[in-house]
Amino acid sequence: MKAFDNYPAANDEGLAERTEKGRLVWDLLRHRVQSPRPGADIFPRPALTERICKAIEPGSILHIEAPAGYGKSRELESALLSSGRELSRVRWVSLQDQDNDPQRLFMLLSLALGVSDVDSVPAPGRGQSLNDALEWLLANLANSGEATEVLVLDRVDRVQSQDGTALLTQLLDRLPPGLALVLLSRRALSFETHSYELGGRFTRLTADTLELSRSETAAFYQPLLERQQVTQIAVEHLYHLTEGWLTPLALYRLEVEERGEDRLPVQEARSVVAFLRSAVTAELTPTQVRSLAVMAEMDVVSDDLFLAIADSQCDTSFLPSTAMARGLPLRSAGNRGRWFRLLPLVREWLLSTTLAGRKARATLASDWFAREGQFTEALRYALQCHDTERAIRVASEGSEALLIGQDTASLLRLRQSLPAELIQRSPRLQIVYAWVHALGGQFTEACVLIDGMSAEDQRLLQGRLSALRAFLLSGEGNVRAALKEADQALATDDLSTHARLVAQLVRSGAWCALGRFADARSASREASKLARQAGDPGAEILTVYAHARIEMSKGALRHAEQLLRTGLDTSVSEPARPPRVGEGRLMLNLALILWHQGRAAEVDRLLTRFIRHAEKGRDLALLLALALRALLSKSQGQVDEAFAWIGQAERTMQAWQVDELVYVPVLEALKTSCWLAQGQLESARQAMVRLAPFRKQHRVLELFPMMPGLLDTLETRVALVAGDESAAISQLQEQYGKDELSRHPYIHQLHVVLLQAQAHQRLGQSEAALAFFQKALEMAAPEHYISPFIELREEIAEVVREGLAGRQASPLVDALRTLFGLEAEAATRPPVVDLPEPISDREFGVLELIAMGLSNQEIADRLHISLHTVKTHARRINAKLGVRSRTQAIVKARELGLL
Repeated sequence: MKAFDNYPAANDEGLAERTEKGRLVWDLLRHRVQSPRPGADIFPRPALTERICKAIEPGSILHIEAPAGYGKSRELESALLSSGRELSRVRWVSLQDQDNDPQRLFMLLSLALGVSDVDSVPAPGRGQSLNDALEWLLANLANSGEATEVLVLDRVDRVQSQDGTALLTQLLDRLPPGLALVLLSRRALSFETHSYELGGRFTRLTADTLELSRSETAAFYQPLLERQQVTQIAVEHLYHLTEGWLTPLALYRLEVEERGEDRLPVQEARSVVAFLRSAVTAELTPTQVRSLAVMAEMDVVSDDLFLAIADSQCDTSFLPSTAMARGLPLRSAGNRGRWFRLLPLVREWLLSTTLAGRKARATLASDWFAREGQFTEALRYALQCHDTERAIRVASEGSEALLIGQDTASLLRLRQSLPAELIQRSPRLQIVYAWVHALGGQFTEACVLIDGMSAEDQRLLQGRLSALRAFLLSGEGNVRAALKEADQALATDDLSTHARLVAQLVRSGAWCALGRFADARSASREASKLARQAGDPGAEILTVYAHARIEMSKGALRHAEQLLRTGLDTSVSEPARPPRVGEGRLMLNLALILWHQGRAAEVDRLLTRFIRHAEKGRDLALLLALALRALLSKSQGQVDEAFAWIGQAERTMQAWQVDELVYVPVLEALKTSCWLAQGQLESARQAMVRLAPFRKQHRVLELFPMMPGLLDTLETRVALVAGDESAAISQLQEQYGKDELSRHPYIHQLHVVLLQAQAHQRLGQSEAALAFFQKALEMAAPEHYISPFIELREEIAEVVREGLAGRQASPLVDALRTLFGLEAEAATRPPVVDLPEPISDREFGVLELIAMGLSNQEIADRLHISLHTVKTHARRINAKLGVRSRTQAIVKARELGLL
């Protein structure tokens, strides 16, 4: 650090020497130090306000980083006003480019820290630095009873000079224990903060935290919805474009209020356009603006792709990563490593002006993606520039595995704008688009393309078509026909490795749906071998998904969770990977497992992350995600919200033109469950009438393998609510003999046993009811399978209350008592003694089954694990309890209150 008197700025001359001019600058700078004032019309966000308040405790540092327009200042002001602090002890400084001069910055900090007069600051002589003066100030502040409590440095990212950064770093290093520091910026800070984060005194909030959620956006527009100035669909569209960007939403709300029906679309609204110019392009050069517009032509863009398509009028040093670092509204593309995307609103605004040479850039993009092996994107841009020969060539080089492993949403969106003759010219393109339609749930459209091929083309492409038909039949839920078609495909001599992989994945899913888990696992192993042979990471992810589905159907939730987490960790380790639908499947099925175990908060976080990407990528799995959202809302007693999620799913599937057989039974079943929760028996009965055709078809949908059993149990639930217990028991006995039930997914088996308990309890057969309830507990305990109890909560409350009475504590029993609002009897809960090495959840499940008298082999069969694994768990249990036999383990566990 240079000496204090070596920094004469042009407008600060004489400041160090305490000249009259220096005193004048001091007085001028004084007016830049403000205290927060109550703002007008702050949209209440209590959760965010509370989070900010917790982060501005004495001695802590809060950094709020987001592009312009996310309400950083407004949200901070709201938190400060609600915290009850004395606002006169909060100092707010908005920094400017001139504040890179360290003398100016030092004087601003002095004023903000409560120095009232320039003469109060020690005058450094030669050899004495600004660091020394700041050190004195901070030490003096620590000993002052009237000191500043909160210091806010707004636009701190404007300080980029080495000396200015050194002062800021010193401020953070020597922050007095009584002072909270808040840093607001549009971009990343110019200095490292990891040491403060590791010290537990640094919190960072970003645009992801500040943006409005979907529900908050709806609440923000609620007054306009009530006055019918906008529709719910319009609000959904606004949320999709803005992704919760507060300022454009607020400006457009004013536009709607002022102009009503005469309003323009949000990307054309005058006030919004003026804001975008100010926030996005105002500080850019013309060549940088062109670079940004070229980036907007791509759905997602990496630095390498941009350099491949940029023309001579672009600033090639202004890369996507550079733009994001500059604080412009770009985001990292989910699950894609170092790829970026512009916010939809910004992209739409930039694309409203067409740049010359767009077709040539699409050609360059197609070539680049083809070289990188990203088939769907290469084909998409070839089609976009209407280069027929290129499109046919790319289609010929593509494979089924690349199609099912990558995101094909862009190809499906492009389909509507393509001339029909373009696809009809090439059988290869017809197969590609049949795959695209199949992946999008448009099975009828896929069949039309296949049937439209000539007999000769069908003969020449017989193996590939068999693999495709197998996939179609599997998607439609015709699992036996899918198995037959997959076997025909595998019998073809010249079938490619990728097509064989597809056929094996179909076989795995079909055998799993039929309860033939060993056959399913054998097929998934073959698929995994083929994926490794092909060197296709996207297909490998799908084989992990197939394996996890088998484990879930068997009821082995913890094993499935381990598989899914390992698959996700592996998939994100690739720094620049293409979009893969398999990653979304892994994430979504992990959310499903967590739902089954009652881990609602984790489910919510995963669904929030998945749904946004699924909507953009047109992923059919969005249906399952929204169904989970509805179940979560229903479990929390918010049935109206559950219906709202069901409605959103229905609108989305219709807009995507998905075949009704894919989504109608799912949504009707959800509605039936919600109506039963509300006691609306007649509505539930009407829904069952609409579901009757689907029950007769007995389709096992790929995303919902539990659907046939679910529809059957819904009929039983309707009968029970109607008071016809005998009919309910007859239905269960008729539909599920002992051998038949074991072939169904484990989740469905649990539902059936609980419904049997409910039916017998309603008939006054308490002994039988408790026996079935005991069986349900035994089935649920090892994997903490709690979702059936949540789903049937209103209906089985009485039998649960009786079944848990007098029962000793366990993780599942405790969770059920909490779920059903029951108090545990103190006499039945001996004090639990902490062991030196705790018994794990899996070991506890084995211990409970040992106490029930099951043999090691019976435990292995029940938990779907090997006999060796059971013996290993039993040895560890004995070691942890300090015993030598199963009998001693049971006695010791009961003495310790574990059983």
